[in-house]
Amino acid sequence: MLLFSGCALISDEYQVDQRKVLTYAIKDLPLPNDAEIIKAPTALLGNSEAISGRIIMHSDYSPAENLIFYENETQATGWNLVSSRISEEVTLIYSKNGGFATIYISPRRNFGGFFSGDMKSKIEISIVHPDFIGMSESQ
Repeated sequence: MLLFSGCALISDEYQVDQRKVLTYAIKDLPLPNDAEIIKAPTALLGNSEAISGRIIMHSDYSPAENLIFYENETQATGWNLVSSRISEEVTLIYSKNGGFATIYISPRRNFGGFFSGDMKSKIEISIVHPDFIGMSESQ
């Protein structure tokens, strides 16, 4: 029992720390409050001027609920919707200050949801700024 509770504390601590890092690095791209950041494939490179990378999250909200979240929150932070594709999966492409963010939201079903019909989400965010390419070539 202590082993499992210790793992939960480490996981919670990781989530808090990682959310602080992501909030600092990508300042104005909103992340759903309930989303759990998945450690292994998430990576950001760059500095405060130009960031590039990928963020993977799991959300207990459905793709439709996360679509509404991003439609509302990105406009408030100055991101402009460039393109979208909405079906069972949702793809949103935003731009701001020469940078681009692609947000891909897909259904994530679980055993309990199979019986209740509830659907959760997997959210993949890819972010790139064109200045990042020039910075990485000069280093």
